[in-house]
Amino acid sequence: MKPFPLEIIFLLAAVFSATELLILGYKWNDIQNAVVKKIAQGFPVILIFFSIGLLIGSWIISGTIPMLVYYGIKLINPEYIYLIGFVVPIIFSLLTGTSWGSIGTIGVVIIGIASIAGVDLGITAGAIVGGAYFGDKMSPLSDTTNLASAATDVPLYDHIQSMMYTTFPSAIIAAILFFSLSFIYPVSAEVNSALATEETLTAIQSLFDFNILLIIPPIIVLVGSLKRKPTVPVMLLSAFSACVLALFIQEYSLQDLVQTLLKGFQVDMATWVSVVPENVTVLFNRGGLYALNEAIFFTFMVFIFIGILDMVKAMPTIVNIVFKRVRKRWTLILSSLVATAFTNAFTSNQSATSFIIGDAFKPAYDKLKVSRKVLSRSIEDYGTMIETLIPWHASSLYVVATLGVSFADYWHWQLLTIINLIIAPLLAITGIGCFYKKKK
Repeated sequence: MKPFPLEIIFLLAAVFSATELLILGYKWNDIQNAVVKKIAQGFPVILIFFSIGLLIGSWIISGTIPMLVYYGIKLINPEYIYLIGFVVPIIFSLLTGTSWGSIGTIGVVIIGIASIAGVDLGITAGAIVGGAYFGDKMSPLSDTTNLASAATDVPLYDHIQSMMYTTFPSAIIAAILFFSLSFIYPVSAEVNSALATEETLTAIQSLFDFNILLIIPPIIVLVGSLKRKPTVPVMLLSAFSACVLALFIQEYSLQDLVQTLLKGFQVDMATWVSVVPENVTVLFNRGGLYALNEAIFFTFMVFIFIGILDMVKAMPTIVNIVFKRVRKRWTLILSSLVATAFTNAFTSNQSATSFIIGDAFKPAYDKLKVSRKVLSRSIEDYGTMIETLIPWHASSLYVVATLGVSFADYWHWQLLTIINLIIAPLLAITGIGCFYKKKK
């Protein structure tokens, strides 16, 4: 028996919850307004999904992604692609403060190189996501990092310094493991031979013309992120620049460009090429407004359910009832970790999670003389970091839609997060890096 689709599960949960509220005496208009309010709060995520679809499609038809993949294959040793896939997104996310932006740009390039090199895409995706989220957590430009700091009234750089105790060791161990995996899951000799004959590179060159101007779209995203400009306008500007470059540099028609923006690029648009290798076809046939339609529809289902829960403030109430009797320091930290994971899993919203957990646990941390920067760290350790381990979370849907790797293939290679989930409670139990204040 096949499992129920998550969309149906959340739809049924929403119907059940709404019915229960109606029985309890709530008015339908109030329930509907709560759902609409939650969808309105989550609508920026949906706009980002649309923008990413346009961005990927325009970057492909313009030749930006193909050019980066082409020279990436020439410059990057595929034998160490797992380590490279972990380190490069760290740098990008540190500079820009966005894990999604890192995954949707440099991550797409790396996964493209990996697919052509014939290495394990699940491991590569796990490395890309881990690196992107590590850089995001450590970046003072990150929205989640600033939110966790603000929700707990902790200075930003104190919060980042506190996270170093859990996230940095996790990153070192993950990097060593990804390096080791290069020898356990090596590039096959057959694929190396194919690369040596440059069949794949020749096919990419036959589909696209390369020009130094093709780096303009990524530069727009990078500069926009560094200057903290709004995400959607920056992505749309980058996509627009890619469209202009496609018309002037590539041989594709305006109709091809419009179709790419709508339904994604197709290699058969290159009528001058008779045969295209399957790996190249799989790599470039993507993008467009419809590319993330499943993720967008599922996001609606999740927000409908969460909006109904918010009607009765279910999550804050549960957190306060379950954890109000915690008395010891280490159990307090563990409780905040568990509460964070629980809240983020059932709200699919790290922003809300930061403030729910921050408000619920700040008094207890102060009472037991535990520094609030441990609380802010915990909110990220079991909040931000686990998003891509929750199959119905918007972040997981984004990863699957953007990298083209299924959740089942990549989640267990999320080594950074898995290691971090072990280290965070260990520090709580041992007291290492917990900044306990002396009682008077």
